[in-house]
Amino acid sequence: MKQTYAIVGLGRFGSSLLESLINADQEVLVIDKDPNLVESYMDIATHAVIADAQDEDALRDLDLASFDHVVVAIGHNQQASILTTILLKDLGVRHVVAKAENNLHARVLDKVGADQVVRPESEMAHRLAEQLMTPNLLNFIDLGDKHSLGEIKIGNLRFANKEIAELDVRKQYGLTIISIRSQDRVVITPDPDEIIQIGDVLTVVGATKDVKHFESLVAKIR
Repeated sequence: MKQTYAIVGLGRFGSSLLESLINADQEVLVIDKDPNLVESYMDIATHAVIADAQDEDALRDLDLASFDHVVVAIGHNQQASILTTILLKDLGVRHVVAKAENNLHARVLDKVGADQVVRPESEMAHRLAEQLMTPNLLNFIDLGDKHSLGEIKIGNLRFANKEIAELDVRKQYGLTIISIRSQDRVVITPDPDEIIQIGDVLTVVGATKDVKHFESLVAKIR
């Protein structure tokens, strides 16, 4: 579904987010006080504007309250990031996502009203660490409340050529299998008689500790 986005700040995070959203056929307004940066992204963004995000009148003129999402992607200037977040919420923006540089910055952004705070470098480092420690855990999404969704590749012969009912993953490991993906097909909400093969990728959901435990069991070929 197409939505409207505004990105304040065209550093590495802001520009990467812009390209991802445009590639997904979304409408994106970008805002930065650096004319050279704005000019370099004019042909990519839906609209590009030179403006100081700490100027309340400038933000009001852009009618940012009409956007579905506004992302404060300002880099190392934490004061500007915090003030911009405050101004956006005061102007009635429904969903403000703010990029934080560190834990203290994140706490302040949360206190001043950011609807979502992200730390891209920290989150990417955490994801990379998970991938390095659990190589068969192809994708991992933290659902909160100590629950996660994971994509796990089957590499242990003990789990191969068996029906889901036989493995009884829900009872034995506390997980629900959402899908099975192989080279030539994807099965959503598989039936109990669906057979699991070596190399299949299972999407499972459950307690984070159970997802990681299951990955450790299916990872090795035996």
